[in-house]
Amino acid sequence: MFKSMFDDIGNFIFVENKLEKSDAIMIVGGSHPELGEKAAELWKQKYAPVVLISGGVSIKTGKFPGPRSKAEIYNKSYETEFDFFTDVLLKNDVPSSAIYGENRSSYTKENALFARQVAEENKLCINKAILICKAFHARRSLMFYQLAFPDTNFLISPIPGYGITKDNWYESDYGIQRVMGELTRCGNQFADDFIEMKALSKR
Repeated sequence: MFKSMFDDIGNFIFVENKLEKSDAIMIVGGSHPELGEKAAELWKQKYAPVVLISGGVSIKTGKFPGPRSKAEIYNKSYETEFDFFTDVLLKNDVPSSAIYGENRSSYTKENALFARQVAEENKLCINKAILICKAFHARRSLMFYQLAFPDTNFLISPIPGYGITKDNWYESDYGIQRVMGELTRCGNQFADDFIEMKALSKR
């Protein structure tokens, strides 16, 4: 019985799609270089012509914490997540002409909203996009980006984070706290948006 419940939660939180040719690859902010490396891999495989990075500094600390891994490779002094991921992309053979982004956002909702601004300012027509994020962050990232880009079809390309997966999250205290925290945020961070959408639909 419990396994079925865990599976339902896991299937909701951990979103992953079969990838298709798209108009853009988008990186949700963070400090794991694997997100940028995946974006570079997909760009080189011609899944999309541009990469759009969204990320400033942590809302909790007001600064970029430094790379979570591979600091010996990505060893510059980065002021923002955008600076960090730009370096990751460049070091993985993505040209600067294919890189767009912003360095002001501090949390997921801003990642999505500011990414939309970048797309509009640069006249990027994005009907389909590949969204790269940490695996346990997939549902919430998708929801915010869907709100910011209502006419875009998103395909999720998740990156494992902290060893937490759809199949093992309930086996550790840390995994449970992370995933249940995401489940909570998928509720309380969207209630006001959904209420506003309901009101607008009745006008």
